[in-house]
Amino acid sequence: MEESPLIYYVEDDEHVRDLTSYALRQAGFQVHALPEARKRDFVAECAKAQPAAVLLDIMLPGDDGMELLRALRASDATEAIPVLMLTAKGTEFDKVVGLDAGADDYLSKPYGMMELISRVNALVRRASRPAHVSGKAAGAAGAPGAAGAARAASALGAASAATNTAASAPDLDDVLRAGDIELSPLARTAEVGGVELALTRKEFDLLRFLMENRGRVLTREQLLQAVWGISFVGETRTVDMHVKTLRKKLAQARPGAEEAIVTVRGSGYRLRKGDR
Repeated sequence: MEESPLIYYVEDDEHVRDLTSYALRQAGFQVHALPEARKRDFVAECAKAQPAAVLLDIMLPGDDGMELLRALRASDATEAIPVLMLTAKGTEFDKVVGLDAGADDYLSKPYGMMELISRVNALVRRASRPAHVSGKAAGAAGAPGAAGAARAASALGAASAATNTAASAPDLDDVLRAGDIELSPLARTAEVGGVELALTRKEFDLLRFLMENRGRVLTREQLLQAVWGISFVGETRTVDMHVKTLRKKLAQARPGAEEAIVTVRGSGYRLRKGDR
């Protein structure tokens, strides 16, 4: 029997920590919950245990969530572990700071437990999917999935807040193509020449938006608004960092595929139309 994915969770509010831990366990996850953590010890523990995902509150005693996040990203042994920030600090500036520091996703309090489980499932599923010649079994492994989320919602009852889901673009059944790159919005899978890409939630959404607008120059502000829901005005490297990792994964799947994403100096990015 396959072992349940392990989640590391740091939250100093005991009530929130217990409720969230309970929801995650009901959804089929193992949970190691902590009221606080120190950077060196936390990174060492994560490097050894290799959790499927890490959930961090920002406002923590001692080393705060941002410090823990940066420490995880600075270590070769933990830099690839998906991190979801959970915090009452919900301003666009705070979201941008977290994303710039390397967070994979960001959820503001108070959050609904169904949405939390959905986001964690998405992180775990993509992180556990290795690059391989396209096979449809990839999405079946890893995260507990919708059944686990339903169990969690049933067990929590009225304790779960209403779920706010991100708006989806129309025509989910349409497979998007640009050269050798193919992306299915409905299956949330992407591949290059038959090699499936292991993308984070935001990397997938970024590639999808570029493919939906292939051939058009998209500014960083447009990408922030469309992919992250942020209309932030100021300096941020969030888009550039995600484009960099997306290009790296494209190149790993097929050398040269990264050239499909073109940097337009002084403007933003454009996806080549390709030959299809």
